[in-house]
Amino acid sequence: MVIDAAPMTTPTGWALRAVVSAHMVAIVGQPVFAGVYLTGDYDSLLWHAIGADVVTSIGYLQVIAAIVVWVRLRRAWPFLSTMAVVAAETVQYFAGLDGALWLHIPLGVMTVAALVVQFIAVWRPLPRREARDA
Repeated sequence: MVIDAAPMTTPTGWALRAVVSAHMVAIVGQPVFAGVYLTGDYDSLLWHAIGADVVTSIGYLQVIAAIVVWVRLRRAWPFLSTMAVVAAETVQYFAGLDGALWLHIPLGVMTVAALVVQFIAVWRPLPRREARDA
């Protein structure tokens, strides 16, 4: 395997970066809406619910982007880490609907932290892989 000295991000990599970035922006709003709700502004619970739908939808788009990265760039870690985040978000979504705050809040903290790590990972420059010489 030959590694380029100057890393270049492919269009597939940029697409993953874009989706992860949108996911990150959406998920950061969730604790804000929850905090405003806890201060007594009960209308912000609606914004928290809408945000949950947006975050979950972007998470599923990220799964698709991660599959494309796996197929085209032969990198499995974005898919595996995305599946872990999306699974946690899905459990958290239903825990929130059920009012199970004992699960919803700590899982939310862990999900935001995991997505921050993923955001940093996809924005790090990665060397391009080239085909082996035969």
